[in-house]
Amino acid sequence: MTTLNRMAFIGNSLPRRCGIATFTTDLQRAVADSRPDLEATIVAMTNHGQIYDYPPTVGFQINDSCREDYIEAANFLNSGKFEAVSLQHEFGIFGGEAGDHIMVLLSRLAMPIVTTLHTVLSEPTTAQRDVLSQIVAVSSKIVVMAEKGRELLRAVYQVPDEKIEVIPHGIPEFEFLEPDGAKAKLGFSNRAVILTFGLLSPNKGIEVMIDAMPSILKSRPDAVYVVLGATHPNLVRDQGEAYRESLIERARNAGVEDHVVFLDQFVDQKTLLDFISMCDVYVTPYLNEAQMTSGTLAYSFGLGKAVVSTPYWHARELLADGRGILVPFGDAAAIGSEIAKLLKNDALRQAMRKRAYSSSRSMIWERTADRYMSVFENAGRRHRLKTIARSDTSTLLRDSHAPPEMQIDHFLSMCDDTGLFQHAVHCVPDRSHGYCVDDNARALLLACALNNPGEQRLPEVLTARFAAFVQHAWNPDTKRFRNFMGFDRNWLEDTGSEDSHGRTLWALGVCALADANPSRRAWAALLFAEVVPTAEKLRSPRAWAFVLLGLDAYCTVAVNDLRAISLRLLLADRLMSILAAVETPNWVWFEEGLAYDNARLPQALILTGVATKTPAYLDAGLKSLHWLVTQQTSVTGQFRPVGTDGFRDKRRPPRAFDQQPLEAAATIAACLAAWRAVSDSEWKVEAARVFAWFLGSNDLSIPLVDLETGSCRDGLHPDRPNENCGGESVVSYLLGLSEIRQIARLSESHATLLPRVA
Repeated sequence: MTTLNRMAFIGNSLPRRCGIATFTTDLQRAVADSRPDLEATIVAMTNHGQIYDYPPTVGFQINDSCREDYIEAANFLNSGKFEAVSLQHEFGIFGGEAGDHIMVLLSRLAMPIVTTLHTVLSEPTTAQRDVLSQIVAVSSKIVVMAEKGRELLRAVYQVPDEKIEVIPHGIPEFEFLEPDGAKAKLGFSNRAVILTFGLLSPNKGIEVMIDAMPSILKSRPDAVYVVLGATHPNLVRDQGEAYRESLIERARNAGVEDHVVFLDQFVDQKTLLDFISMCDVYVTPYLNEAQMTSGTLAYSFGLGKAVVSTPYWHARELLADGRGILVPFGDAAAIGSEIAKLLKNDALRQAMRKRAYSSSRSMIWERTADRYMSVFENAGRRHRLKTIARSDTSTLLRDSHAPPEMQIDHFLSMCDDTGLFQHAVHCVPDRSHGYCVDDNARALLLACALNNPGEQRLPEVLTARFAAFVQHAWNPDTKRFRNFMGFDRNWLEDTGSEDSHGRTLWALGVCALADANPSRRAWAALLFAEVVPTAEKLRSPRAWAFVLLGLDAYCTVAVNDLRAISLRLLLADRLMSILAAVETPNWVWFEEGLAYDNARLPQALILTGVATKTPAYLDAGLKSLHWLVTQQTSVTGQFRPVGTDGFRDKRRPPRAFDQQPLEAAATIAACLAAWRAVSDSEWKVEAARVFAWFLGSNDLSIPLVDLETGSCRDGLHPDRPNENCGGESVVSYLLGLSEIRQIARLSESHATLLPRVA
């Protein structure tokens, strides 16, 4: 996990009086307290014309209307080597149309950005949608405080679920107390106290609560409604205290002026907690459903208060299942009835209080900070992946430190004493689907690849298991390899597919050349020689290609095997024949459609052309590979493998999903085979572009790999990655990585190329 040393929070900050300022300050404190070695700094948004006495934790101020300040803030963060930024977003706190000045800052940042959205609009204006879409695009993660926020981000803004994290509003740690002590302290002894707090503004619905007071007083004459909070600064600026005065007048006209107390104060947290502690019922009578977050609601709920609220989005989720009471918007009679019921029934009120308090323990700031830190640290890791993915591809292949390290923890976890499991549920091996020779042959290829200089070999016992699986898969009665085996080690078939047969021959050929164990090299050569005659009967073009890849390695060892030499030319000619039969000016391919492992066909011709000194093979391989690369490039220039959701037929448009690691690994190997053959550096650049797909340079901008474990997700769906990390995927990633790492080493040292293994 990436460890952060310096991070910054962009948002309002105390002593500015608003909910965002309180939240930003509380989050900064909680995060700083959670990691003693972490420096957490606030970049404070200052509203035009105001001056605040900020504490030392504020390292930089931005005048919200001054674009130059946003640029200077970006310079401050970049030059200060901050490793992550937490943006608190609310449309009203940034300058420009719909707050678009914030993009002046965000677009210049060199570190990952995690954005907390305090509002998610269901019906944004065009400008608001554009700004939020830009913020989402530059953010590694988007945090919302309610599931409704996730729902809106997906439905309205098309944000992938992978990018969204729901973290509830934090609350202070506070013991469960009866209200009597706080009432005595604040002068409300022997009163039934109803409380609302927060900056005063017309959308809070205070009028409705004032209208409800007469009905409450009929059953609880001792009731008092305390409205704690200063008038919103923007309202004061535009209207003075006219709104507050209208509320006071409303209470007077309703005859409840002695039971409604307005406290025009912006209190510190300690005082606020005393006020919440003293209330019997907390009420949020907001008028607008589209309230994604309410810090006042979260705090009161967290202190174990009986809450009555209108059903705005945050309240609807937080108070579900009896944790509070919801009443219709603007319905004074309903609010009055429910509050009176709670004030008259101590048992009902206490039960609700206890449910709220118990449910809120996961929301205390300490735990909230831990969840945010997990997001920040993962964002740092993702940012590193994207930095590699976006880096100049020639640098990726030239700099031996640029490619990721070879991590095989997940690969090892997918193996047992039989071999490599086919599938996983997330990262957990799925025994129910057993094994297949396809994946164990790929694993044997990986074992050989890791024999290259600069890599750490697999444990000998593990490579031996893959070889043993291949040996056991050979069925001398049918002269073919079996493919699928159950977890109970019973074969599920006598004969596997032609492609699995060809792929196993490929692994045997490479093992005969590149295995670290001389005895196993001899075994592989003997079994290859026994099996290879069956290849003449294969009818699958991919099986032909796989066998040719195996022959490229085997013929280097068995230079006098005339049958192998003859078969090599036979299979290459078959590929040439079907290419000639199908090819058109716009369709330079071997078949009427594109399926899986596509790049292995041109790779096989390229290698065979070089080895046999047959220019026609080489030219056909390069030509078909070049065409395939153009078909697998998105309009933004990223690698987009042919999707499995209906493999492409030349008579219909291509389908982009589902995208799978197998295609990336094959294309990397084919491009590097082309580079080796003709020394055109553009093929190296293409290989690096394809490898960047694993790291997040793809249609969803989501990394498929975990650099710390070496796991690889099974692919990309249209809206999310496939979270399962099976055997084929991890081997595909590691094979692709081994090629990239080898070429990076060779490019730096200008050494002679080593034998190809994938």
